[in-house]
Amino acid sequence: MTGPEGRTTRSLAGWNPLDWPLTHGVIPALVLVVGFAALAALACSRSPRWWLVRLPLALLLAAGITTLLQFTVDDWWQPWPDGLPHKVTFWVGLGVLGLCLAALRLRRQSWRRRGLTLLAAALVLLMSASQVNRFYDQYPTGRVLLAPWLDKTGKLSTGRASAVVTTPPGKVLAEVWHRPAGLPAKGTVSTTPVPGVKSGFQARDAYVYLPPAYQAEPRPLLPVLVLMAGQPGSPADWINSGSLPEQLDAFAAAHEGLAPIVLVVDQTGSTWGNNLCMDSRIAKGQTYLAEDVPDWITAHLQTATGRTARSIGGLSLGGTCSLQLAVNAPQVYGSFLDISGQEEPTLGSHGETVQAAFGGDEAAFDAVDPLHVMARQRFPDTAAAFVVGAGDGEYKPQAEKVYAAAVKAGMKAKFMTVPGGHDWNTFRAGLGDNLTWLAQQTGLIR
Repeated sequence: MTGPEGRTTRSLAGWNPLDWPLTHGVIPALVLVVGFAALAALACSRSPRWWLVRLPLALLLAAGITTLLQFTVDDWWQPWPDGLPHKVTFWVGLGVLGLCLAALRLRRQSWRRRGLTLLAAALVLLMSASQVNRFYDQYPTGRVLLAPWLDKTGKLSTGRASAVVTTPPGKVLAEVWHRPAGLPAKGTVSTTPVPGVKSGFQARDAYVYLPPAYQAEPRPLLPVLVLMAGQPGSPADWINSGSLPEQLDAFAAAHEGLAPIVLVVDQTGSTWGNNLCMDSRIAKGQTYLAEDVPDWITAHLQTATGRTARSIGGLSLGGTCSLQLAVNAPQVYGSFLDISGQEEPTLGSHGETVQAAFGGDEAAFDAVDPLHVMARQRFPDTAAAFVVGAGDGEYKPQAEKVYAAAVKAGMKAKFMTVPGGHDWNTFRAGLGDNLTWLAQQTGLIR
């Protein structure tokens, strides 16, 4: 057997500046204080003309640019269905104000003062970026922020074991598995292409987490979780911001090396893309996730088989996609994890979505829309978990609506809230708090 060639998952233990928290504690507080001090220094002057003309002009310019930016993002560009949160807009506006103040100061300054002015503007921008990061909690440490440069993830290279451990009827895998001596303490993370052979979809490379038990001989046939990020986003988000390897390694440590195999796929094709995860005029997103991805798993990995051994999940747009696949391809996925998903696939508005995907054909949209599918079909053999941030005012009502529909459709569904909003605090907890549930649904543990 050739072992998987990837990076061994990271250990964040120990004292290291890269692991100092960036979203709580001393560092963000210090950045906030220094940033406001820099903003105050830029806003103050002994010149009467500054107070009467230039400062009001800077405020007007910043307000105008911020409003234009919000209009561009929310109403014109619409890179994601939900607009910029007000808190994010506020902090972006302060960053713009710092630049406007600096620009109005530079003209008549000496080179030394220009340097100080530019430094102050940079500190204001740093404060703005820090506060936006605190809102989303996407980069909790410097290690996560610098992960694309610090961590070199190798390509997947794994052979097939000559002997395997299967699960007898009426048992779960943990009841017949015994950890062998010398089993690694941690799993591996690798990248791999998962081509759209049938769909023609052009996906970015996926990430594969293989738990310690996958490296054993005989090899236990483990279940698979297909996981998706949001929009904007990429598969790497779950590896870095989502702390997926660390969470899976902790689960494996508590279960003698057993954990689900996780394949983090690219369902969007680009950072800002959104193919709605359905087969439409935009792309064959459902075919990719319901046929190409399972076919790749069968061809390249040794796993447990059957719908009960496969789950699908995701955050935000990825959560919506997981719901869609669970009801439109129930023969493939027996359980799903919807973290902060929406009530229906959307490109910004219902009308825009139906027009772009189906040329305005409402019946074609209703045929695959999860709420409509669940209204006319029952799913007694599907297990569902819905997770949303307790402070997520936009997505929580949608999650509650979809959960109620899932229960009415006969699913074995559960609903939970976790502290946070539409951010990585919620996304990380949504996965970590449901690993045991996922393992139970897929026959890994009792």
